[in-house]
Amino acid sequence: MKLAVLGAGFRFPLAKQFQEHGAEIVAVVEPRDDRQDRAASIIGPGFRRLGHHRELVALRDDGGLDAAIVLTPDHTHAEIASDLLHAGIPVYLEKPLAITIDDCDRILRAAREAQTRLYVGHNMRHMRFVQMMKEIIDEGRIGEVQAIWCRHFVGYGGDFYFKDWHAERAKSAGLLLQKAAHDIDVIHLLAGARTTIASGMGRLAVYGQIEDRRDNDDRLMGPRASVDHWPPLAQTELNPVIDVEDLSHVQMRLANDVLVTYNQCHFTPDYWRNYTVIGTEGRIENFGDGPGGSIKLWNRRGAYRPEPDEEWTIPAAEGGHGGADFSITLEFLDFVRDGTATLTSPTAARDAVAAALAATASIRSGSVPTAVAELDPAVRAYFDAGQPRERDAEPIGTVSGFGHNTVKNC
Repeated sequence: MKLAVLGAGFRFPLAKQFQEHGAEIVAVVEPRDDRQDRAASIIGPGFRRLGHHRELVALRDDGGLDAAIVLTPDHTHAEIASDLLHAGIPVYLEKPLAITIDDCDRILRAAREAQTRLYVGHNMRHMRFVQMMKEIIDEGRIGEVQAIWCRHFVGYGGDFYFKDWHAERAKSAGLLLQKAAHDIDVIHLLAGARTTIASGMGRLAVYGQIEDRRDNDDRLMGPRASVDHWPPLAQTELNPVIDVEDLSHVQMRLANDVLVTYNQCHFTPDYWRNYTVIGTEGRIENFGDGPGGSIKLWNRRGAYRPEPDEEWTIPAAEGGHGGADFSITLEFLDFVRDGTATLTSPTAARDAVAAALAATASIRSGSVPTAVAELDPAVRAYFDAGQPRERDAEPIGTVSGFGHNTVKNC
């Protein structure tokens, strides 16, 4: 398959994973020459250098493009993804889906109207510890799920999210969206239902105190992280604008009445996620979220017992994010080519964003419980059915035009 990659920033190495599955990167859309050079150093020089996503339509019309991988900043997702989908170009869209409900729904409508395949990169569904916890729950080992507690210790918060656009509400909405979109999606998966109402408390507790600021647009997220940046108040060169929370506590009620608490802190010394799932016959909890960690189960009564009744080790896996990047990229290629079922879901991605936005709105309005905006039932039904297409004469459609519903044979 022939792919274009949009955005040559921190997440660009995902393109290498697509290559390892046999896909060809035929174009990189990135206006900055230094980032284009970086792309060439990762995947090799044999691709077209483009400056705008609308240039892809000519490549698509000439039969030289099968799908697009969108790895651009969150606030750009809606325009780029909608344009590509209307042009008949299948899209892999890095999470989160978008940073507003309207933009999420705009993307979903574009995919449905054009009948062009959309895939959202919620790679945590492919992480082995998540799959193991889901298997234990589905086997009935802890009975019926009643509560989920999640703690996210974001140890590199000051390096990753407070030195660039993530620190600005206008570009990220908030870190409950950027970071918790992953966790909320996993919570919904484990509980078997989406959030209907959320309330929260949060504040900018630490990083707002730091006066040393710098425009870091010339630096990538990964290389600017260091364990030497400690304690948090010793950080330097933060983003000029910081108006998002670095500490948040959220409560959610799901459609099946499962109760959820979610806690996120961006100035912890350690970096990992901890989920506790409590059912009517026991509970499970993960200790570590990657290879070498474990999942523990308690299902006998007693006092404090650090040793569980059963324990499973999280196995090693190939590729980034505990093997999730390997799996999710392969799943996308199969989905575009053959329409195969996927672990990820665009509507689930929208549900995660909607819950995160409701929680963020609650935090910023005095902790008022906030209802989650509903999705058009017809749109949900389309995606829940696997994005069926009226005509499947060709595995990938042909188009004429850009930004209009002119897709043929898809």
